[in-house]
Amino acid sequence: MIHRFFMMCVFSGMPSFYPFSQLCKFCDLEPSSCSGTGTCISNCSITSTCADANEVCVAIWWKNETGFSIETLCHDPSMPLYGVILDDYNSTTCAMKEKNTTHGIAHFCSCKDEEECNDKLLFSPIVDPPQDYKLMSVILVSLLPLLVMGVIVAGMFYWYQAHQRHMLHQEWENSIKKRKPRAGGLDCSDACAIMMDDDRSDSSSTHANNLNHNTEPLPIELDLLVGKGRFAQVYKAKLKQTTSDQFETVAVKIFPFEEYASWKNEKDIFSNTDLRHENILHFLTAEERKVEKQYWLITAFHPRGNLQEYLTHHVIGWEELKVLGSSLARGVAHLHSDHLPCGRPKVPIVHRDLKSSNILVKNDLTCCLCDFGLGLCLDSSLSVDDLANSGQVGTARYMAPEVLEARLNLENIESFKQTDIYSMALVLWEMTSRCEAIGEVKEYEPAYGSKVREHPCVESMKDNVLRDRGRPEIPETWLRHQGVAEICATIKECWDHDPEARLTAHCVAERIFEMADEMDKLSIRSSSAEKIPEHNDKLWVTLLVLTVSKIITNCLNLLKSQKS
Repeated sequence: MIHRFFMMCVFSGMPSFYPFSQLCKFCDLEPSSCSGTGTCISNCSITSTCADANEVCVAIWWKNETGFSIETLCHDPSMPLYGVILDDYNSTTCAMKEKNTTHGIAHFCSCKDEEECNDKLLFSPIVDPPQDYKLMSVILVSLLPLLVMGVIVAGMFYWYQAHQRHMLHQEWENSIKKRKPRAGGLDCSDACAIMMDDDRSDSSSTHANNLNHNTEPLPIELDLLVGKGRFAQVYKAKLKQTTSDQFETVAVKIFPFEEYASWKNEKDIFSNTDLRHENILHFLTAEERKVEKQYWLITAFHPRGNLQEYLTHHVIGWEELKVLGSSLARGVAHLHSDHLPCGRPKVPIVHRDLKSSNILVKNDLTCCLCDFGLGLCLDSSLSVDDLANSGQVGTARYMAPEVLEARLNLENIESFKQTDIYSMALVLWEMTSRCEAIGEVKEYEPAYGSKVREHPCVESMKDNVLRDRGRPEIPETWLRHQGVAEICATIKECWDHDPEARLTAHCVAERIFEMADEMDKLSIRSSSAEKIPEHNDKLWVTLLVLTVSKIITNCLNLLKSQKS
């Protein structure tokens, strides 16, 4: 430092075209008694000429656990200092400013054109609030409890009135809040793209049909047996993540080796990307487990179980009936459709074993179809002989009359769809029988109930369905509710003895949607007069707030008058 000082003296006699360097205080970090207020002196005993003409004087004030420190130096403002770029160095005084450095919070100042300008550090003064401001603050703080109390009282009163309205108009409010199913199914972007399961709460998996694990089986741990059918067993399972301890809950349908044909048929149907729909079970992948001598289908898991289990343990409301019924119809409609909503051709598929135990209930109370072991793709290349070889398949209780009688019209593929419609009608009847809107709700029983045995054979169902032309009973009490009456009329058209007289699944979905929409409009109109008190409640709350505001304004006016 002394050498640099002497060099300054030497060069002082040189001509003026040499730029002069800044003379600054230059001490390393030293303890200081400066508390960061008012004006402080650095108390640095070393003065130095900056090495470069571009450098300016800098002072840094630090506060740490033990006290205060000051550092003075020369520095080029174009370069960062402790991560800070200096921006106020054109002044001749050193005004301290708080900066966020790489070493924490500090106060910086920089200056030039004045010798040792970084010796005197100027901190911004702390301005005390005026006395009248303090008085105003005291008044406002004193009024705060009153204001809070007023808001609480207003909120409680408003909540009570809203609760009363909710109890009076529960039917109307539910119809507004429920998601109205679209009769046309998904839009083009949903249907033509790789669609993930929209009910994320049921299964965390978002792999869609894209799981590609070559020949290596997935890291799946079977957890709980949740279902057992003629051909396979269904387990709740954990699909483990390879990079963590996390897992996804999935369903695994396990076929024994001798049921290869059922596994392959269901796998082939599920593998068709056009099958993807919000009301059809979300398929992940299929595996051949040679070590266990098993075939696996891995799908999304729905904790509510199948529709038969759900109806057994739950009485449903009118809103639930609409959602369950319309979503079932939309799933069947997508299955039967020969084109996607975007217009692209699609191969129609018939389920051929549609029943309440082959329909799952998702967390949003919509249905999704599952178990396609007997499904049939109605490809245009199929011949009459191919269709004839499909045989008399399905569950006897849900078989359409023409299936029981083995008189399907093999010349027309629509006849296969019509058998699904008959089965769907029986499922809709089961839903309706458990709806509280019909009046007295009995214990759940499948279609035809006690008229046949628990597992009736084909001959037994022939006697009921063909000889007696019997159908599940629809009591008069069911028809007292307008919506249920329309559902029952739709059910009757769907289980008509003449297959060609039955509705299509798309028509059923349209009917339920339009009927629900019309009932919502009627409900809104009928309740519009009763909604008038809501405006009174809001007016009451507004008056309360205005009253409290008036009190505050009067206090402020009083304060001003005292000041004057």
